[in-house]
Amino acid sequence: MQKRTLIQAALVAAALAGTGAAMAQDAFKIGLILPMTGPQASTGRQIEAAARLYMAQNGDTVAGRKVQLIIKDDVATPDQTRRHAQDLIVNDKVNVIAGFGVTPAALAAAPLATQSKTPLVVMAAATSSITEASPYIVRSSFTLPQASVALADWVPKNGIKTVVTLVSDYGPGLDAEKFFKDRFTFNGGKVVESLRVPMRNPDFAPFLQKVRDLKPDALFVFVPSGAGSAVMKQFLERGMDKAGIKLIGTGDVTDDDQLNDMGDGALGVVTAHHYSADHNSAMNKKFVDAFGKANKGMRPNFMAVGGYDGMHIIYQALKATQGKGNGDQLLAAMKGQIFESPRGKIFIDAQTRDIVQDIYLRKVEKKNGQLYNVEFDVIKDVKDPGKTK
Repeated sequence: MQKRTLIQAALVAAALAGTGAAMAQDAFKIGLILPMTGPQASTGRQIEAAARLYMAQNGDTVAGRKVQLIIKDDVATPDQTRRHAQDLIVNDKVNVIAGFGVTPAALAAAPLATQSKTPLVVMAAATSSITEASPYIVRSSFTLPQASVALADWVPKNGIKTVVTLVSDYGPGLDAEKFFKDRFTFNGGKVVESLRVPMRNPDFAPFLQKVRDLKPDALFVFVPSGAGSAVMKQFLERGMDKAGIKLIGTGDVTDDDQLNDMGDGALGVVTAHHYSADHNSAMNKKFVDAFGKANKGMRPNFMAVGGYDGMHIIYQALKATQGKGNGDQLLAAMKGQIFESPRGKIFIDAQTRDIVQDIYLRKVEKKNGQLYNVEFDVIKDVKDPGKTK
């Protein structure tokens, strides 16, 4: 039995090692691993919709290769992510794997990308260290330190001296907590307490009650995409806004996908993020309009723009290698890309393979009867602060 297991492991390793070179010459296959069901399903829905929109706008044939999307639902569960990644690489012989709704999923697939020399494009997950998990990872989304540091610079200049932080207890949350706290403290502010909410079956109520008792000037929040509405609802139910506690956070909290459902209680919430559906550029207006028309009026959020730009990175790499690139050649063509996105100009740092982008300060306002994250300031060309030391 043990011998058979060893033989099977050896066969899988051999298949993984060989797939980077054994490129399917007919179709160019992109394996999209996303949470299509479960608590993070909105992430998967947004990214898949954006990827399909990009293909509809730019064609499904690039440099003579027919582009094929293969969607796998991992329910944001690392074990499933790993199985799907292995299946896509070994059996489907994909040229690129992409998506990855949460950090544990991206980290689960990283060793397989390295072993098979398959580029892995992170379109969502936002922990700073992800790109260090494999030399084949490129990120088209954002990092939590980018948004957290920008907000921590704005907050003390605007009458907020004391803050409680409330984050989901996993990689991105810990990044948000650390980088906000370090910069806010450096700027003369005081973090009264740091609270961490379990990822599984989160109940924000007892944590929010504690915040109310502590009476800080503001509550800084990070929760994964899709959980912001629950925080907002319970924040308002406890009358924390009436108690004079401001709600601030990274843009996940006022996610465009859910913002209208939060109601007028969200008005005035200030966040820092890399994308708003209200971003004032001709390209973004065209993107929002096309996305809505293709998806029954759905508003694109920051996950959608990560998926849209991730597809652009893949398409440009395929063009640059004239449709013949192996994993290493595709990866080399992804590094250093600079282009205009619906969020503004972005750049893939050739050394870190991470995204450099503008970070916007936004306030929730009502426009034409709908709630939007309206940008009022920008910090240009922000590298990941987690990699600048």
